[in-house]
Amino acid sequence: MRAVRDRCVWTQQIDHRALVPYLVEESAELIDAVEEGSRDELREELGDLLWQVLFHAEIASRDADAPFDIDDVARGLTDKMVRRHPHVFGDAVATTPEEVLVHWNAAKAAEKSARTSVLDGVSERMPSLALAQKLLGKAAQAGVNAPSASAAAGVPSASAAPVVAPSASARVQRVDEGAGPSLPLGDQMNSRRPESDASASASPASEEELGDALLALVTTARANGWDAERALRERLRGLERDIRAAEADPADG
Repeated sequence: MRAVRDRCVWTQQIDHRALVPYLVEESAELIDAVEEGSRDELREELGDLLWQVLFHAEIASRDADAPFDIDDVARGLTDKMVRRHPHVFGDAVATTPEEVLVHWNAAKAAEKSARTSVLDGVSERMPSLALAQKLLGKAAQAGVNAPSASAAAGVPSASAAPVVAPSASARVQRVDEGAGPSLPLGDQMNSRRPESDASASASPASEEELGDALLALVTTARANGWDAERALRERLRGLERDIRAAEADPADG
């Protein structure tokens, strides 16, 4: 990376901000490789994302005011992981995933003691569904209510319902709020219950109600340990396949 920065005219002109679109693109391609790619594609995309980390670190190493390099990044990450795993590197004990989360969250709280809100550190640039799932977790911490399940069916509700905490199996999927799925997506789709006639016929009457309905659906996803963002990605991939199939055989249209 140092040689590329020194000898490549294009690379020499790039700064942290200019790299952001490439970071977004490479992250998306890695997600695709994880969810539907081959092992070779996964390996390649991991390398591409690693290149972004190396690139940013090399740019940072030449900062006139506060330089740091990839060794500093790795050292900081190592120190953090040691602090957050006292049951691995210290004398603490954790025999269940829930106990691991207790240690992790305690260490994180100590590190972030200057924060004044549970929302501090939450990026508004996350995809909307992922951000919704993240904020629902934060809302639960703060005791804030979320839209009721009736909103998910498009029925306006006079009162909000408490944010439902994810199940124990959902909570241990991640160390942070917004757990991943507890079932493969195919099993989730197959386990859906048929909607009632009333729910199927109801629909939001405004964009505001639509927002409430979407948030209520994410609430349901979080309570079940599902990943709302991934669920929609999977359905969109299916739609893309249908579109390509229709284009390949116009007669079927």
